Amino acid sequence: QVQLVESGGGLVQPGGSLRLSCAASKAINTLYVMGWYRQAPGGQREQVALHFVSDDAKYADFTEGRFTISRDNAKDTVYLQMNSLKPEDTAVYFCYAYDLGDGVRSWGNGTQVTVSS
Repeated sequence: QVQLVESGGGLVQPGGSLRLSCAASKAINTLYVMGWYRQAPGGQREQVALHFVSDDAKYADFTEGRFTISRDNAKDTVYLQMNSLKPEDTAVYFCYAYDLGDGVRSWGNGTQVTVSS
């Protein structure tokens, strides 16, 4: 199982930007999927963005072109660049990885993102 550590969350005003980072404990170049989910207070965990080993990406509709996921294999890190943030983006953001080789799904502990004036 890969250990995932998120960073980069915080408080930002509406319209602002944040970049979340997720550092993995092992090489990520073979991980089939890495991505981000989020969970707002009282809500269910929902998918935000996924990045596949093929370099394809998939985004939730609510990202509306505001978010970009990227993977840096040299640093074993995946990023989520979030622009034009809205109060409804407030949530705990979790990093996720799926290793197709052993079928293991891994989660980080989350980083809080708060969008408020």
